[in-house]
Amino acid sequence: MYSGPVAAHSFYNLSLDGKPDTVVLLGPNHTGYGSALAITREGAWQTPLGNVEIDTALADAIRSKTNVLDVDDVAHKYEHSLEVQLPFLQYLYGCSFKIVPICFMMQDYESAVEIGRALTEAIDATNSVVIASSDMTHYESAKQAKAKDEAALKEAVALNAKGFYDTIEANNITACGYAPIMSLITYAVGVSANAELLAYHNSGDITGDYSSVVGYAAISFRKQV
Repeated sequence: MYSGPVAAHSFYNLSLDGKPDTVVLLGPNHTGYGSALAITREGAWQTPLGNVEIDTALADAIRSKTNVLDVDDVAHKYEHSLEVQLPFLQYLYGCSFKIVPICFMMQDYESAVEIGRALTEAIDATNSVVIASSDMTHYESAKQAKAKDEAALKEAVALNAKGFYDTIEANNITACGYAPIMSLITYAVGVSANAELLAYHNSGDITGDYSSVVGYAAISFRKQV
């Protein structure tokens, strides 16, 4: 109920761009289970809307371009950050697409950039999109959260992964999935994409309590034609 209305801006934007064959999902590991950087390469994920298959070929292609990813389903077993993207995607496309889920417990700059570059190489000629999942600032006043988040989002829209990371670190911004965002920025640079901030809100917009909020943003990254 808090992040969904903001995320919907991204999915609406995505819906205007045709149907992908595969969606690569990047998100944080909130649970501490499994490998530090974990990919799933086979099987299917189930929601009440049906089953979505893993794109084994693309998962293996991504792994072949980097040494930092482990195949580990345990990391994904209790993690919500990626599975909550599926109902949006299934609303748009039914179950006629595949996914490659990648879960980040380790959120260092070097690993995130390496995975982003691996995506650039592996995805290349495929009909795929990449989605990164993260909240922004947690449990600060709406004013403080907005100031911090705007500083980080400015770097994301500028496609500056290092600037984004440095801003997160310097301002102690409690975004849960900043490494997935860095990987997506790196991928976007690799495919010559433009970025646009579509929406920014916080949980106070739903609860009415602006004293302690969580920030949410939607950004689109689109290849230049």
